[in-house]
Amino acid sequence: MTIREVRESIRTGARSAVEVCRDALARIEALDPQLHAFNTVVADRALARAGAIDREPERWRDAPLAGVPVALKDNLSTRGIRTTASSRILETYVPPYDATVVTRLEAAGAVIVGKTNCDEFAMGSSNENSAFGPAKNPWALDRTPGGSSGGSAAAVAARLAPLALGSDTGGSIRQPAALCGVVGLKPTYGRVSRYGLLAFGSSLDQIGPLTGTVHDAAVALNVLAGADPQDATSVPEPVPDYTTALTGDVRGTRVGVPRALLAQGVDAGVSRALDVALDTLRSLGAILVDVALPHASHAIPVYYLVATAEASSNLARYDGVRYGFRARPDPGRSEELRTMYARTRAQGFGAEVKRRIMLGTYVLSAGYYDAYYLKAQQVRTLILRDYEQAFTQREAVDVIAMPTSPTPAFRIGERVEDPLQMYLADVFTVSANLAGLPAISVPCGFTADRLPIGLQLTGRRFDEATLLRVADAYERETAWSKQPPPILSR
Repeated sequence: MTIREVRESIRTGARSAVEVCRDALARIEALDPQLHAFNTVVADRALARAGAIDREPERWRDAPLAGVPVALKDNLSTRGIRTTASSRILETYVPPYDATVVTRLEAAGAVIVGKTNCDEFAMGSSNENSAFGPAKNPWALDRTPGGSSGGSAAAVAARLAPLALGSDTGGSIRQPAALCGVVGLKPTYGRVSRYGLLAFGSSLDQIGPLTGTVHDAAVALNVLAGADPQDATSVPEPVPDYTTALTGDVRGTRVGVPRALLAQGVDAGVSRALDVALDTLRSLGAILVDVALPHASHAIPVYYLVATAEASSNLARYDGVRYGFRARPDPGRSEELRTMYARTRAQGFGAEVKRRIMLGTYVLSAGYYDAYYLKAQQVRTLILRDYEQAFTQREAVDVIAMPTSPTPAFRIGERVEDPLQMYLADVFTVSANLAGLPAISVPCGFTADRLPIGLQLTGRRFDEATLLRVADAYERETAWSKQPPPILSR
């Protein structure tokens, strides 16, 4: 059921919040052993919360998410619920506070059912970097669901919850949404509070929803968006009712297509699906315009310099002293503080996290800062200017369209030994993070072997309304989001 269907069934009394919650928990119990989408399920807490909603129907009558089961990526702080970031170093960590987005969800009536699997500290594009094992794709269990929010995407695709939250540092909401055939929205940087998100790249991270429909994404953003005094990077920009933007009308909307960027490295099936999607938008009255993003081809190296530099700083707090895992010293031997730090991090962090910390520390070190980190920030500015020109020049466009991922879901283990090939999975998504722009992925077809493909739309800063309007109009004209994955028929 969609958010809208759940809310209507509870509002009319057709179902109770407890019944909805029990159904969700039953599906998780039945399907998650195959998917491994969840790290933690909080069944008793969820049922108690649903029961409280049923006991006060008048209080929750107009709440936008009353009784709606919600899954949270396991890098969002939840008071009293284990929050691991899928890392051994936080395997037993239980935060004393809620992330702002969690507070807002519960104020809107949401029922938290659990914490979803992800790449360790959100570092990855396949969910294979999780210390607790990879999540799997509901469309093909031998395939990755994408990353780093792979568990959230798999949970929504398998109908375990109509809404899940993810975080997006370089495509970690949109890429798994595309690979699992669901909707994933990365809001503008500063639109949604990051307070309580375990930081990876602080100038890049953004929290957003994964849902089954664009309408549900709009409902979720209504709840999540808005300034937060606990997050200095959140912006006091007015928050409209995003559902009112879903008019179904895209006549005259200018859709930019960066054809030069798409000329190489895109799977043939993905290219065909993109062409058909663009034709669909044209048939609805949209105007297709060629745009140039000349510096976007540099986005991957820029991203992996900026993001790793910020990661090396953010992850320095995991030292075995303040919280989380601490390595035990050898029996009968005293140990210096630096040795304890090194042993804790060596045992607590996985290989990909170590790789990124070392790379980030290197590019920030004396003698290399100007050559790498500073240069990357300069090219980042050029990437932003390319988008600004596309959105503001005389032939300005309203959104820019491209594939979300250059390939469909790849097999688990296929790219583990080739980090560069893995990094290239984000070639079309990282630019939106570097520029701080909103972007959405919506299902746009399947490959010949029935693997989902995503259409990505990127918009102006704080213009999520236009993104949602175009994505919703496209979704209404197609049936891609209505098709269930094979795991539901087993």
